[in-house]
Amino acid sequence: VTGVQTCALPIFLDQDRGGSWQLTPTTAVTRTQQFYYPDTAVLITRFLTDDGVVEVHDFMPVISPDEPEHRQRLVRRISGVRGCLKLQMRLDARPDYARQSCTAQRSGDGVLVTGDGVRLGLSASTDLAIDESGENSIVTADFELSTGDTALFVLEMLGSGDEVTADSMDRTDALLDATTTFWREWIATSTYTGRWRETVHRSAITLKLLTHEPSGAIIAAPTTSLPAPIGGSRNWDYRYVWIRDAGFSLYALLRLGFVNEASEFTRWLSERMGQRDGDEDRRLGPLRVLYDIDGDLPEEQELPHLSGHRGSRPVRVGNAAAHQLQLDIYGEIIDSVYLFNKYGPGISHDAWCDVRRIVDWVAENWDCPDAGMWEVRDEPLPYTTSRLMCWVAIERAIRIARARGLPGDLVAWGAARDEIYDRIMTKSWNSDLQAFTRIEGGTDLDAGVLLMPMVKFLSPADPRFLSTLAAVEEHLVTDSLVFRYEPGTDGLDGREGTFSICSFWYVEALT
Repeated sequence: VTGVQTCALPIFLDQDRGGSWQLTPTTAVTRTQQFYYPDTAVLITRFLTDDGVVEVHDFMPVISPDEPEHRQRLVRRISGVRGCLKLQMRLDARPDYARQSCTAQRSGDGVLVTGDGVRLGLSASTDLAIDESGENSIVTADFELSTGDTALFVLEMLGSGDEVTADSMDRTDALLDATTTFWREWIATSTYTGRWRETVHRSAITLKLLTHEPSGAIIAAPTTSLPAPIGGSRNWDYRYVWIRDAGFSLYALLRLGFVNEASEFTRWLSERMGQRDGDEDRRLGPLRVLYDIDGDLPEEQELPHLSGHRGSRPVRVGNAAAHQLQLDIYGEIIDSVYLFNKYGPGISHDAWCDVRRIVDWVAENWDCPDAGMWEVRDEPLPYTTSRLMCWVAIERAIRIARARGLPGDLVAWGAARDEIYDRIMTKSWNSDLQAFTRIEGGTDLDAGVLLMPMVKFLSPADPRFLSTLAAVEEHLVTDSLVFRYEPGTDGLDGREGTFSICSFWYVEALT
C-alpha cells in the first residue's frame, strides 16, 4: 500500500498506479482536522462537510509489551458526529511497489486479498463489494452514517493457512482500550518534568513508533521518496536503521528515562558490531552506515513506473549510502554507548570487546577521506565533521574505560585523539574566514561544526567557535532556519532546503 488517505492532501507515491486505502465522504469536504488521543498513537481524523461531521479513528492494536501472539492489524473506526453523511471505502492493494497486482475473493467473515506473497484479510461491519473491472481487484464499500452511528474496518496480515475472521472487529472496543492503555502506561514512565511535557511526550511516542520491538532496531523514518523540495529529485528511502540517527534517538530515549528501548537497541547494535561482511568490511570499517531491521544491507533502485509524490521523481527504494564510508557514525554511536553506560544498566563485556575493536579501527583510519555525515554522492573528501566525530568516538571510549576500569589501549587511543584535535585546529581552521570549514583546507561552511561545543570538543565561549558561529549565521542561516552546507556544493541536481536538525543545533549553540 503506497498511500492511506484520511486527510484532504494524502501522501501518495503515485495517485493512479500506486496502491491505497481510502476512506472519505462522498460529498465535498470543507475542512479536515487531525490529532491524536492524548498520550497515545491513536490517530483521529475529523471530516467537516455541509451535511455533517464524521470522525475516523485509526490505530494498530498493541495489547502489551513483548506480546507473544501479536497480530499486525490496522483498525479504522468511523463515527457519525453530526448530521447524515454518505461515505466510501476503497482498498486497492498493489504489492511490490505496484509492480504486482492482487486478487480479492470472499473468504470467511470478509474478503481475502492475495498476490505476490501478500495475504491480507479485510473484515467490516458494512457490506463489502469486489470490483474486478481492471487488472487489480479493488474492495469497496458504500455506507451512510448518522449521528451516533459507527462503521468498522479491520485489515490484517494473514499467515498462509489463516482465514478472514471477524474476531478483531467484534473486539474493537476492547482492542482500542488496550491500545490506549498500553501507550499511556508507556509514556507514564517518562522522567521528563519540564514545561513542554505534552510536546516532548508526543515526540517520544513518535520515536517509539520507529522502534521494531522483536529486534530492537530503530529506523530513521517510515517513509520513502518524499521530496525536498516538491518536484525535485532529492527523494531518498529512509526506512532503515541509520547508525547516526539511531544514536540521536538513543540519546533522547535515555534522557527521557526509556531505558528498555535503549537496552534493546544496544543489543541490536552489539549484533551488528559482531557482524563480518568479508573483504569489504576492511575498507568500510566494522559498521555500515545503515541496515534494515534484520541487519542486512539494502540495495538502492529506482521505480520509473511511479510518478512520485506530487510528481517528484524518481521514486527510490533501498539506499546506496549503505556502501559508503561515513566516519562520523562511530562518534554518534559510541557517544550513545557512553550515555547508555552512564544512565542505563551499563555496557556488557561482549559489547565492550566490540567497542574496543571499533575504536582501534577508528584510531588507525580516522584520516581517510569519506562521504561525510551528509552522505554526499561525490568523491570522498576530508570532512571536518568526520574528524570531529572520530575524536568523539575515541574520547568517549577513553571515558568509559577510565570510569569502569575496563581494558583498552588508552595510550594509542589518547595519541590518536590528540592528533585529530590538532589536525582540526590547524587544517580545518580558515584564518581568512575566521571559521572552521566543511573540509580540510576548504573555504565553504558546514552546519555540522555547530556540534563542537555540544560534544565537548571546544568551549562554547572559545573565540574560534564564536567567530565560526557568526560565519554560519552569515552564510547558512535564512530566516532563523539553517542549511546543512552552502547550496550547490554537493554535486546533486536541484535545490537544497534548510535542515531541521541543523536549526536545532544552531539554537543550542546560541544557548
